[in-house]
Amino acid sequence: MPYPKQLAVLGVGKLGEALVSGLLKQGRLHPKDIRGTVAHPDHVARVKKGLGIAVSRDNAGAARGADMVILAVKPQNMDAVVREIAPVLEPHQLLVSVATGASTSFIQQRLAGPQPVVRAMPNTPAIINAGMTGLCAGEHAKPKHLAMAEAVFGCVGLTVQVDEYLMDAVTALSASGPAFLYVVIESLAEAGVKLGIPRDVSTLLAAQTMLGAARMTLETRSHPALLKDSVTTPAGCTVDGLMELEEGKLRVTLIKAVVKAAERARDLVPGAKG
Repeated sequence: MPYPKQLAVLGVGKLGEALVSGLLKQGRLHPKDIRGTVAHPDHVARVKKGLGIAVSRDNAGAARGADMVILAVKPQNMDAVVREIAPVLEPHQLLVSVATGASTSFIQQRLAGPQPVVRAMPNTPAIINAGMTGLCAGEHAKPKHLAMAEAVFGCVGLTVQVDEYLMDAVTALSASGPAFLYVVIESLAEAGVKLGIPRDVSTLLAAQTMLGAARMTLETRSHPALLKDSVTTPAGCTVDGLMELEEGKLRVTLIKAVVKAAERARDLVPGAKG
């Protein structure tokens, strides 16, 4: 896959560190090929020591000459950072934004001319190389630009390409989704504690059970309803538990949670849809 020869990560927080670590661990890039920036002076030494890359607070300096520039700053800082780096960008450089709610047109309008822009929405499991990233192309991005973004984010998990109008839904489902699933794991573990299982053992049982169910879904490619039926024996205990879930409206509540998160994602950055 076409990896960038020079990468700049503007805003090396947890996600930025995960991406850089993934690239370095897989030998796709060397520390000398990556530049990063941080917002706070006291973070410079920590990130430089942890990753071995050049780190500064100069966004424009880091972006200058990089094949790919990843905008990993907070959504509310996107406008200022894009305007800051716009004067030093060249037409061939690829901008990849991971800011929630910021459209590719929002970024493009703040640039001096046509620029390939890709929008990415990874999630926090990327930190352990188990991430899920949605990708979409801006007006001037070509297949080769999407391929480069896919190669980079593929180092920390799976990727999927979608149309941009679906990116807020992707944000709500896979980026916010881990928080919803942690509530499910916590609830299952609490049930185990109520039944007498020690908390650490109960949490292990709940978390590994969710991991196994997720892997079954991914590896068998079976519909979750079919997998659910394979566990549910006639007149068994599972069907009674499922009836309680239906009565408690777990299914509807999870659907509404994702829809609500998507609605919020659309409004997170003022003017980001234009």
